[in-house]
This record gives sequence, structure tokens and C-alpha cells, in this order.
Amino acid sequence: MSLCGRRVTLPVITPIVLQKRVIKVYSEDETSKALEVPSDIRARDLCQLLILKNHYVDDHSWTLFEHLTCLGLERIIEDHEMVIEVQSKWGIEEGNRFYFRKNYAKYEFFKNPVNFFPEHLVSFSNEIGGPMSHTQILQMFLSSSAYPEIHSYLHAKEQGKKPWKKMYFLLRRSGLYFSTKGMSKEPRHLQLFSEFSSSDIYMSLTGKKIPGATGSYGFCFKPHKAGGARDLKQLYADSEQSRTCWMTAIRLLKYGMQLYQNYMQPCQGRGGCPSLSTPVRSISENSLVAMDFTGHQSRVIENPTEALSVAVEEGLAWRKKGSLRLGTHGSPTTLQNLPSNIAIHSSQPWFHHKISREEAHQLILRQGLVDGVFLVRDSQSNPKTFVLSLNHGLKIKHFQIVPLEEEGKLFYTLDDGHTRFSDLIQLVEFYQLNKGILPCKLKHYCARIAL
Repeated sequence: MSLCGRRVTLPVITPIVLQKRVIKVYSEDETSKALEVPSDIRARDLCQLLILKNHYVDDHSWTLFEHLTCLGLERIIEDHEMVIEVQSKWGIEEGNRFYFRKNYAKYEFFKNPVNFFPEHLVSFSNEIGGPMSHTQILQMFLSSSAYPEIHSYLHAKEQGKKPWKKMYFLLRRSGLYFSTKGMSKEPRHLQLFSEFSSSDIYMSLTGKKIPGATGSYGFCFKPHKAGGARDLKQLYADSEQSRTCWMTAIRLLKYGMQLYQNYMQPCQGRGGCPSLSTPVRSISENSLVAMDFTGHQSRVIENPTEALSVAVEEGLAWRKKGSLRLGTHGSPTTLQNLPSNIAIHSSQPWFHHKISREEAHQLILRQGLVDGVFLVRDSQSNPKTFVLSLNHGLKIKHFQIVPLEEEGKLFYTLDDGHTRFSDLIQLVEFYQLNKGILPCKLKHYCARIAL
């Protein structure tokens, strides 16, 4: 090119072409898909891609997990993390996997912090005056130079050593420390157990099978350059509440404001998410109400007794129609004589057939300890009854569903016959609308996943 008699050579701009990689992602039913993705794809982008490919409803609970098969460990891959970078840390023969499934507790601590930071595990530095609200605690984690101190006894296993040792731990911005002298917090008595920048925190999936441990609430730090189980810094807590508190606090201290931005990002373009000071209700809570459509105008049924009566009438009418459809060769079949009525719940996504109490606990735990996560299963102690397993306040509770026979008709009840339902579907639908004797309504069913 000539410019004012001078020849100018323009630089040649070469477009940057991102390399593509093939990764395999497993679903909750153990099926897998091989995907060709850009080398810089984030976990959130991969989740969005899988939601579109599978035609799922995006309720912002879909999560990508890193599953370390040989070590029995698993962690949430944060939305901003690069998937290929995570995969690059795996050994060729380790058999590790990516899992794509729901986790309702992924950002629950932003919505309901009271369940995650119990008073007996949290204290503040001397500079903080007066009581702190749970919202203020979160804000301190995210933006303040001061920070809430998480402290309690934990059982630890040092590298290369077999016995577990009970020690007093404290969480600081610089890492996790233990005291070499009882519960002393003096700097000279504190020793670093693990820092955050060069390691990731995982939850143990082995439950009560932790070798040499007396508890079942295990978690650990795995250094990025770890060679195997000997490099893990293992811990276990005495309760699920304690483990959840520690792991949540470590996530907040490690990622800080980035974690809050991850939580806020899905809300952009939809009017934004409520601030930390605004209580957030779930979609289920806002949308599931009992309605009466018999008059000229519909109305919300506020009275639980009336709601139950309407539910029973509608349920019986629906089952009666269903029994006529299911009769063989077009001949009507009565509800009570229809074998499929007894097992009509078998095809429901919330029903898990012959699983144990411990398996129910693990299934709910893996999908997030949020109030209202539930499943229904066969009772192991009484083959004629069922059990409703429900999470509330980070505790999984089990309620027996008892069958009752009256005038040749079979009903199911949770409260000794005060409220009765013609089948389990009707029972679940009622407690999705009304908590009744339960500590909370049924909100999120627990899907079938391989343990």
C-alpha cells in the first residue's frame, strides 16, 4: 500500500482458532454422551449445552460434577471453571468421570443461609460488635476484610498415617488450621492443614465405609498435583450439619464474589435475582396452590381441610376414569380389583423400589440437602408399607406410609388415618400443596441415580 509516496506494509492478522476436545459426560441413569467442545468451555456453558440437547427445563439446578471413581470422591465443578482444565488433572488410568445432574443445594446458602451457619460453629473477630445476621455473615464472606470464623472439632487423617485424630480446627482466609494445644486460637498454636488456592475440596461418597473412621460425614482436600490417595488431606465431621457448614464456608472463602456472580448470572435479563437481604421462595412454593374451579370464578382454597376434601374427590374421579381405560378388552374394571392401582406409583420419578434407608440418605444427599427434597420407597421392615424420606433442616427424616382397608377399599395415610388417600400419587400431590404433619411441603423429587 502506498501512502504519500511511501510504501506501508500492513501486518497479517491470523484469526485465533480454538482447539476442540471430545469429552464424555454421564447422566444420572449412567448413560453417557460424547461431546466435541471448545477447549475453553466453562461448566455453566456445558450445562446449558446439555440442557438444550436433552430438551430439559432449565431451573438453574443442573450441575456438572467431577467424580473421582477410584477415590470415592465427588465435587461440584463451579460454573466458572474450565472443564478441560479439570480433566487435564486426571490420570489416564483413574477412570474419573463428569456427571450431569441436578443439585438443588448448589447455591441454597445464598437463599437460606440460616441452615448453613449454625451459631455453635460460627464466631467473629473481636472487632465485630453486636450480633450478626446470617445475611451479614454472607456479606462478610464475600466482600469484607473481616470474616466469620468457622470452628469445631473434626477428625483428621494426616498424610501417610493410618490413625484418625480428633483436633480443633479453625477456618481463616489463608486456609484451614488446627490447634496443637486443645482449643487455643493463639497464632503460635495454629498449624496450617491445607490452603485453598492449590487444592479442591471433595465430599466422600463412601459413607460409613471410610476406612478406620467412626463417622460417615467425610470430606477432603485434594492438591491439584496429587498423585493418589496418599496425598489426600482427609477429614470427617460428627454431623451432616457440621460437614455442610465447613464445605460451604470453604467454597465461599475460596471463590468469594465469583461464587455470588455465578449465582446471579442466570437471573440476568429476567429482572435480576433478589438481593441477599430478600428471602427467596422456590418456584414450587409460589406455583402450587389448591384451587376451586366449580363456580363462575376460580378461587384459592385456603382451608387445608377443604383442600383435602377436594383433592380426595378429584383423585377418586380421576382413578375411576383411569380404571375404565385400563380394563382389558374394553370391559370396565373396578378400582379395588385393579392390580395396577396398587402399583400405579411405580412409574413415578419420585418412587424408588427396594432401596435401603442408607441408600435413600445417599440419594437425597447427592441431589442437595434443600428443604423439601424427597423420595418414596418400599419399607424394609414391613413389606406392606412404604416410607417417605424427606430432607428438612439438613436432616433426612423418614415417615411411614401405612395402608388402611375400610369397607373393602384401600387407602394410604401418614397420620394414623386422619387424612387418607386412594393411592401414593394422590398422597404426594396433597403434600406438595400442604405440609400437614410434615415439617415442610414436598418440593423436589429425588431422581434415580446410580450409587
